[in-house]
Amino acid sequence: MYRFVVLLLALWLSACASHSDHTKAIRSALDAGRPAEALALVNEQLEVDSAKELPEKTGGKNALFLLDRAMILQELGRTELSSRDLEVADKEIDLLDLSRNTGHDLAKYLFSDDAGPYRAPPYEKLLINTMNMLNYLVRGDLNGARIEARRLSVMQSYFASNPDLGRSLIGPGSYLAGFTFEKSGKADEALLHYDEALSSAEFPSLAGPVKRLLDAGGRRSPRLEAAAAKAPASATEGDAELLVVINYGRVPAKIAKRVPIGLALTYASGAISPADRNRANYLAAQGLVTWVNYPELGKSRGSYETPGFALNGSWAQLEGALAVDVEAKNAWEQAKGAIVASAITRMLTRVVAGEAARKAEGGVVGALLSLGVQATLTATDTPDTRSWATLPARIALGRVRLPAGTYEVELVARGVRKKKRVVLKPGGWSVLSHTVLF
Repeated sequence: MYRFVVLLLALWLSACASHSDHTKAIRSALDAGRPAEALALVNEQLEVDSAKELPEKTGGKNALFLLDRAMILQELGRTELSSRDLEVADKEIDLLDLSRNTGHDLAKYLFSDDAGPYRAPPYEKLLINTMNMLNYLVRGDLNGARIEARRLSVMQSYFASNPDLGRSLIGPGSYLAGFTFEKSGKADEALLHYDEALSSAEFPSLAGPVKRLLDAGGRRSPRLEAAAAKAPASATEGDAELLVVINYGRVPAKIAKRVPIGLALTYASGAISPADRNRANYLAAQGLVTWVNYPELGKSRGSYETPGFALNGSWAQLEGALAVDVEAKNAWEQAKGAIVASAITRMLTRVVAGEAARKAEGGVVGALLSLGVQATLTATDTPDTRSWATLPARIALGRVRLPAGTYEVELVARGVRKKKRVVLKPGGWSVLSHTVLF
């Protein structure tokens, strides 16, 4: 028993802060509109000197820090490095999803929800490929964009077999995938993805492209034909296209929270077993159980803002492609009961361990051991606050067909303006992005 207590005390002394604690300074720098400072702070967490370097280990918590760094790099216009980080993290998170084992489950049960592998929710997995597709399109790299589009299709098959998940999640990724294949001369694949995009939202800007693809003999569907019927008059042969994507705000971060046991049991009502509920109520009545630690969502940023897109000084139309923060909240609400139930189970384990120590030793020594065991397990119980903290809260799209020529483009989000001169060649295209993470 003494060895067990010594082990627990060692764990107590080495107890780690939650993931949200480690990202707090990064998020604060982004809140202040200082992405370069945020980048330096992520590099510190990764233990590298610059964004050009990858950490020695890219799995575990570093996979999430790489995702965070990728979006900050995108905001800073460093899309090649952003692509690299997204691709490395994507592979690690895929591996972690498949690497559950008894040791991880035991650590979750006894100590902490963030002791095991990180399992990304569906919206995060989809947006890895979506954001990287955007990086490639900004660079004019259709080959890289096609690879990401096909990776995205694998994830979207998951949604086809899970109808309860929000259809809006596939909107921006399918739109960009359709654009990628359209500009690659692959009409059927383009229409397939445009059809998926239109299943999540109307996207008026797709009417013209869909009509041109259908007129060229591409695959048909009632949804595609309905969209094509709304297309304006055919554009002049040789016109070019400009697509802009504005990412702004940030999804709510997860934060550690403590609630009274009674409230926790209410949250977990549909997920906790009758036996655990009865045991929790019994221990609470004896004063042995008072609080439960669990992760909760904070507030999103920028969700009420209106972005802008101007062309040669005239404002153009933007379409809201996805409210990522809403999807994050929906995903959280679906999982909240099970997460709180898990937290209650860990709390009960602490109490039982403490009572076992008390009964084994008896008297004052047993009481002290009981308190030590419970306090140590409480200290090491850091709720799982891991998430992709730098995902934008909202994504907006704008698309226009233009005569070839030179254009002055201005993109605005959260008061931050980005101006760029774009030269469009006959029949050509260009993609611009503006990411503002506060």
